[in-house]
Amino acid sequence: MSKKEKIILGIDPGTTIMGFGLIVCNGKKMELLQIDELILKKYKDHYLKLQKIFEHTIGLIESYHPDEIAIEAPFFGKNVQSMLKLGRAQGVAMAAGLSRQIPITEYSPKKIKMAITGNGNASKEQVARMLQSLVNLKTLPDNLDATDGLAAAVCHFYNSGKVKTGKSYTGWDAFVKQNESRIKK
Repeated sequence: MSKKEKIILGIDPGTTIMGFGLIVCNGKKMELLQIDELILKKYKDHYLKLQKIFEHTIGLIESYHPDEIAIEAPFFGKNVQSMLKLGRAQGVAMAAGLSRQIPITEYSPKKIKMAITGNGNASKEQVARMLQSLVNLKTLPDNLDATDGLAAAVCHFYNSGKVKTGKSYTGWDAFVKQNESRIKK
């Protein structure tokens, strides 16, 4: 890999299925490295699911050595319990990246959809089909959570060098500094 190349890991957090996509970028070109999903339905214990998310994310980091991580921010729904579980899944995936000092950027689902399709209200299927043509993906995965993870990585690639509207963290110190109000003293 040349110095100009960078690898982006995109993550769609979930406690049922967690989607991952990895791309390698060189200048204005991107290439698919891996698209993957972690099936968590079979685990009944929520804490075991969180452990699996952390371990799988660390495994991807150790295998592919991403330079940056893009993660889909949880959308605000009406079900508070679902939001809490999604937030935990996202936090565990972020902790895995932060533990390896990898910069993380969050993107809203609307921003990701807009970056991929030009429509912030696009369906998962529309996003998947557009990604299929963008990265020459031969077949779509059974679950579109994997393409959602890939979409986060591609969104980050398209937004590289632009003013970031999402939150970025370069490590625990940066996270703490940007979230002082959330820390109990």
